[in-house]
Amino acid sequence: MSRRKPTKASKQPPPPARQQAVAQRPSEYIVSPVYDCVFFLLPPTAALCLGILISDSGFANDNFIFYDHDVTWSGLLIGIFIHAHLFAVFFRSHGNASIRQLHPYRFLLVPVVLYLAMISSLWVLITVSVLATFWDVYHSALQTFGFARIYDRKAGNNPLAGRRLDWYLNQFLYTGPILAGATMMDHIEDFGEYEEVGASFFTSIPGFMDANHGSVTWLILIAGGAFLAYYVWANLQLQKQGHVVSLQKVYLLVSTGAVSIYTWGFNTFGEAFFIMNFFHALQYFGIVWAFEKKNIMRIFRVEHLAFGKPLALAGFLGIVGLYGFWVEAADTSIDALWAITLVVSIMHFWYDGFVWSVSKKQV
Repeated sequence: MSRRKPTKASKQPPPPARQQAVAQRPSEYIVSPVYDCVFFLLPPTAALCLGILISDSGFANDNFIFYDHDVTWSGLLIGIFIHAHLFAVFFRSHGNASIRQLHPYRFLLVPVVLYLAMISSLWVLITVSVLATFWDVYHSALQTFGFARIYDRKAGNNPLAGRRLDWYLNQFLYTGPILAGATMMDHIEDFGEYEEVGASFFTSIPGFMDANHGSVTWLILIAGGAFLAYYVWANLQLQKQGHVVSLQKVYLLVSTGAVSIYTWGFNTFGEAFFIMNFFHALQYFGIVWAFEKKNIMRIFRVEHLAFGKPLALAGFLGIVGLYGFWVEAADTSIDALWAITLVVSIMHFWYDGFVWSVSKKQV
């Protein structure tokens, strides 16, 4: 009698239920491994490498005249890139009918009122200008916070677990190095604009901060160090309760925090603004296109064309790029033009706070 050879268990196909569970396992990436790496995870370190590469080069140091502005190639291009990404939010707010109808006053009335207030009052214009500087810092920290929370949710965790911890962590990692480091005065000196309206209290802030910078640095180092220790301990407690560690989130926070501390804190290569704004804007373009490409295709009426997606992408980048080019070419010493750029900046920061729902408890 012939005997059958035993079949190895490893070669047996998994039961149908197991196959279905594997097939339905949710991705731990926002879009895909490659897309996330290119647009979300690697940009901070890539921007740092790019900043180091261009430092002390003609690209960063050689000046030329661009529409009566004395600029460098690095300054001009990063300026266009920054303002282009600011304008991109309008494709999400005003360009999306379902979103626009939810907040008609915010999207249609507020920008007009804000613009009229700025061209009517120098006080308002200067206040909004200073506000934009610091809201930009807060907004940038929240963008990384939003990515971190999405990755946490993708790992299968409770969206509320550790949310407040991540919020504070990103504020420390982004704002702390600014106030404690080499670029503090580059931000604080904006209060000097109040000299135009004779507001001595606000114009005294840069001098006060400069005189007490050492104390501020030590305060932030002590508070930040204590919080980092608590953050690690609190997350270990969450892990004991079944909280899954998202490697994508860990990498994002560690790399972004390291780049922020090194760049804002020390500015060794003199390219802090280029580095930090480059990766922030690149991440923003990545998230807008990932979630809004179908809506952008509808805006350009190419959703049914064979090459609709690349056409929509070209139209989207072309429009926001033209706005960025216009800002860099415009004479923003004219209050009416300066006010336009401020409206776009403030609306970008504000709209992002509720359109993306990053500041809400969904993520």
